[in-house]
Amino acid sequence: MTPAELSVSLLAIVQGVVERRREADAELAEVAVTPADAALERPKNRDHGDWASNVAMKFAKRLGTNPRALADEIAGDLAEVDGIASVDVAGPGFINITLEAAAAGLLAKTIVDQGALYGSGDYYDGVTINLEFVSANPTGPIHIGGVRWAAVGDSLARVFEAVGGQVTREYYFNDHGAQIDRFARSLVASALGEPTPEDGYGGDYISEIAARVIDTFDGDVRDLPRDEAQELFRAVGVEFMFADIKASLHDFGVDFDVYFHENSLHESKAVERAVARLRELGHIYEADGATWLRTTEFGDDRDRVVIKSDGEAAYIAGDIAYYLDKRERGFERNIIMLGADHHGYIGRMMAMCAAFGDTPGVNLEILIGQLVNLLKDGEPVRMSKRAGTVVSMEDLVDVVGVDAARYSLVRSSMDSMVDIDLDLLTKKSNDNPVFYVQYAHARTCAVDRNAAASGVDRSAFDASLLTHPTEAALLGALSELPRVVTQAAELREPHRVARYVEEVAGTYHRWYDACRVTPLGDEEVTDLHRTRLWLNDAAGQVIRNGLGLLGVSAPERM
Repeated sequence: MTPAELSVSLLAIVQGVVERRREADAELAEVAVTPADAALERPKNRDHGDWASNVAMKFAKRLGTNPRALADEIAGDLAEVDGIASVDVAGPGFINITLEAAAAGLLAKTIVDQGALYGSGDYYDGVTINLEFVSANPTGPIHIGGVRWAAVGDSLARVFEAVGGQVTREYYFNDHGAQIDRFARSLVASALGEPTPEDGYGGDYISEIAARVIDTFDGDVRDLPRDEAQELFRAVGVEFMFADIKASLHDFGVDFDVYFHENSLHESKAVERAVARLRELGHIYEADGATWLRTTEFGDDRDRVVIKSDGEAAYIAGDIAYYLDKRERGFERNIIMLGADHHGYIGRMMAMCAAFGDTPGVNLEILIGQLVNLLKDGEPVRMSKRAGTVVSMEDLVDVVGVDAARYSLVRSSMDSMVDIDLDLLTKKSNDNPVFYVQYAHARTCAVDRNAAASGVDRSAFDASLLTHPTEAALLGALSELPRVVTQAAELREPHRVARYVEEVAGTYHRWYDACRVTPLGDEEVTDLHRTRLWLNDAAGQVIRNGLGLLGVSAPERM
């Protein structure tokens, strides 16, 4: 019996109890029972059963009874369901359910049969989601903060897709503004052998890109007027830089569906159209020679200048146009992932969303991520020679590899600072969390190979044979993947998947130590061996599915 099947049985029983209560008392108001009301959870103490429900405490008041009495009534009906060994009522009305071994063990076959689909759901079935992340300025390599967003953002996209979301990964390419001018001036200075401008960008990458731009020019750039050289290095240099960023992301396992150019908003008159729309809605006014958006009506601390008195668009003008563009492309949910220095940005963005008549927190969400500290020999790693004053994606990957980098950046909540110990991530030991999980998967594959060599296959399956305590614990852990994935999507917390696969890995290792899949010596192959092979393969599938949601490989040998 799968958790979903048990939830369906519980839901039907609760609905039946509600109907009986209302038939006995015509004055009771109608009570609606939804699937969410029949949610199950794992008891913290496994001695209390396989599953627990607080449904009686949810409905007791509405049915005019006490939770304990209602729980006893529900428990009596549940005990008659095939596959349930016992039902107990604890405390004020908790219902603890213990499954028969055969019913619990069927999950192993279900997981193997479902394969890569196990763990998926329909929480966001058909919902269109635009997930914008990284969006680093194209003026240098991606720094470590952007690397965290690359790992977390791509994992979150995978989680959304696993629960039915139609996800578009989008990168907002900031190619309009003063930072591009500074980048171009830095390239020109490097090409001409001049010092880096005071407000410019340093690092070996500047000289590398400057040299590549020179190679594309038929002639000597030193003969060009300064303004023409500036334009050349702006146009070509930015393209080179952005190509490098794309390549780094691709090597990191992150590819975007859309690369949106900020400059296109200004060239296409999208800013003007967005301002016109807000003017029609009555939220634009003129003051002091500038054009303002009345964001204070929607909770912002002050109104915002959209078009400055000199006619130039303020930064928020691009945000307004970009948001409207996303909505016009049909995205129901627009999620933007920003760095820790953007907290003050949230109020104005949510006010802008409301000004368009949309719902903040639904049509627009902003997720804020905290900083990353890299440690080597217990000391912070401060800078990169190539990138200048920051540590880049390439620096991290060069030291620990893609899998360890992605996993370590995803396994902590995005709203907390994280310390990445480079020494730990290069160790092949259980202290290294990604090694610990990947090794568990490799061990399931080794068991498969050894089983085949010993004549053990999956030609038989008898779930009633899975009676060892470690088997019950492993089945319980494996059953949690669908819930964990849905919760990770709902709460925007892909780190839950990482912590979960670590739990599965530990539970699997304990089962491996206690139960044999292959016979000893001349021992005959039995259905217990064959059934345990199903359980072994189910564990491998769950770990593989979990790592896949994190964009981390599941090696077969280590």
